[in-house]
Amino acid sequence: MSDSENNKKRRPLKNLPPDRFQPKVILIWLIVGLALTMLLLWSPGRLSSPVTLKIQQVVELADQGGVREGVIKADLSGGRDWAIITGELKEAMPVKAGSEQTTTSFRSSGRLTDANMERLQKTEIFVEQPATTMWTQLLANIIPFVLIIGLLYFLFVRQLRQAGRGALSFGKSKAKLLTRDREKITFGDVAGCDEAKEEVSEVVEFLRDPKKFTKMGGRIPKGMLMVGPPGTGKTLLAKAVAGEADVPFFSISGSDFVEMFVGVGASRVRDMFEQGRKSAPCLIFIDEIDAVGRQRGAGLGGGNDEREQTLNSLLVEMDGFDTAEGVIIIAATNRPDVLDSALLRPGRFDRQIHVDLPDIVGREEILRVHARKINLDESVDVAVLARGTPGLSGADLANLLNEAALLAARRNKKKVEMIDVDDAREKVLFGRERRRVMDDSEKKLVAWHEAGHAIVQALLDDGTIPVHKVTIIPRGQSLGSTTYIPTKDILTRPMKKLLDQIAMAMGGRIAEELVTGDFSNGAYGDIKQATKIARAMVCDYGMSSLGPVALGDNQDTVFLGREITRSQHISEDTARKIDEEVSRILNEQYARAKELITAHREALDKIAAALLQYETIEGKHVLEILEHGEVRSPVIVAPPPLKPKGNDAGKKSKEESSPDAIGGSPEPSPA
Repeated sequence: MSDSENNKKRRPLKNLPPDRFQPKVILIWLIVGLALTMLLLWSPGRLSSPVTLKIQQVVELADQGGVREGVIKADLSGGRDWAIITGELKEAMPVKAGSEQTTTSFRSSGRLTDANMERLQKTEIFVEQPATTMWTQLLANIIPFVLIIGLLYFLFVRQLRQAGRGALSFGKSKAKLLTRDREKITFGDVAGCDEAKEEVSEVVEFLRDPKKFTKMGGRIPKGMLMVGPPGTGKTLLAKAVAGEADVPFFSISGSDFVEMFVGVGASRVRDMFEQGRKSAPCLIFIDEIDAVGRQRGAGLGGGNDEREQTLNSLLVEMDGFDTAEGVIIIAATNRPDVLDSALLRPGRFDRQIHVDLPDIVGREEILRVHARKINLDESVDVAVLARGTPGLSGADLANLLNEAALLAARRNKKKVEMIDVDDAREKVLFGRERRRVMDDSEKKLVAWHEAGHAIVQALLDDGTIPVHKVTIIPRGQSLGSTTYIPTKDILTRPMKKLLDQIAMAMGGRIAEELVTGDFSNGAYGDIKQATKIARAMVCDYGMSSLGPVALGDNQDTVFLGREITRSQHISEDTARKIDEEVSRILNEQYARAKELITAHREALDKIAAALLQYETIEGKHVLEILEHGEVRSPVIVAPPPLKPKGNDAGKKSKEESSPDAIGGSPEPSPA
């Protein structure tokens, strides 16, 4: 079957010629008309027909008292050439001669003389009404039909007309069209992903001048798959491609194809490609394609018929069109490992574009793009802020600046200052301040704990990851935090840095032991992260006496459907050796950190005292205490948070009772 025949077959109902559906409409109207006619004729009043009498007979019966009541319809203005008399008799009469059916109703019509009129008026049982004309009788008969037809129109016909947008529109694509003049985004609005912009730039050139490539025999990729963590700008980059090329942009989510009815998603895929062909050249962007492109037959319960049929239709449609038509598919996902292999083969999604988290240069560019709309003070150094936000995506950076602007507005400032940005960064990374949580004894314990973290990190640091700030103000799930900001992006971690990180995590527990002679549960997060690092060193990184062997196992294979059962890759003896190596690493670093804190016990006490006095000190103050024995630089005290309306004193949630944890977040991290 040719493409033109397929297009005719897929043409929506509203574009069909009138002769294709007129017979059905006429048949429906005939059925409705017959039903109304039968309904009107089949009424209680029609079961008994009135007897037909002459006017003279009616006059004689009225004189004899045989009429119970009656109505005279005639021209009362004079002349009475024609009149209609209806009424009820006192005794029943046969409807017709020889008929067994009797009735008390009568009807008479004819010329009514003045004499007969006087005789009827004397009986005082007849009521006179104006005579109905032909037009009034016609209107009386037509108005009920008009009312019923109008009611049917509003109840049924309008629903049928809106079927293309209502219950019968399951198979229509839900792709949203962003035209050239609306929400136009260019490459100037996208920062932090220069490599990805270079890869998609040739798509822009193709959409602007397709002949430049086709005359050389080149073929532009049919589909481009953008892979990267959430918030890195995959959707924004796709919109920028459409904005640079100045072509229509269709946007749809992978979940929009999946419905409860089997076959609906496949129909929507066909309709989406049909819309793309009509608007060519254009871009079709499918966000979160893993919702529909997941590996077929995956999972413990088998596959999903609706999703797999939708995926099959997508595969066929991508094979069935040529890029010479000017339709290019761009998809985005953060789970490329679960996509079906048929979706990634050449001829479909030919090219994968990795949109990673931005580096320090990219973060600075992203911050400058978002800072255009914010009134920043001259004291705000975007380069310093970029260095202090490793691991954050573009969406996280935009949210950080927005929180800083909201915080400055609440503090009644005209411009966003650096302290507002720092507070917003800590709020985004670690949570909101909770000052009314601890009493004095708990504050002292947290101060010793954080001082232990800070002094170990300051002593072990070689200048690449200095201490940034130490605070005993509760945030999120931690009662205090020690943050450190690397001077550069850390792409790899040597074994020495990992051991230093474990030792730093143990510093808080060691400080509590030295001061109080007891332990608290405040170090449970520290121990958890230190154990995680040590186990990764043994099982994944090969940084132990067991050698360079990968001893970890994959925990997701059952749910992805690639394997039905989990297989045990290590023996019990090897598992015992792994536990011994992990314990050895943790104990060695615990002893190492204890030795450092014991040797600098006086500095530990002074750092804790400074925390109790100021609540928050910077990394330079920690270094000053280690070198000079006192804080020499002025301590900037942050403004107190605005008090919310209402009295929330005495309320303490489960989260507020959680002990300190450094968690697994990227630097800067609380300790």
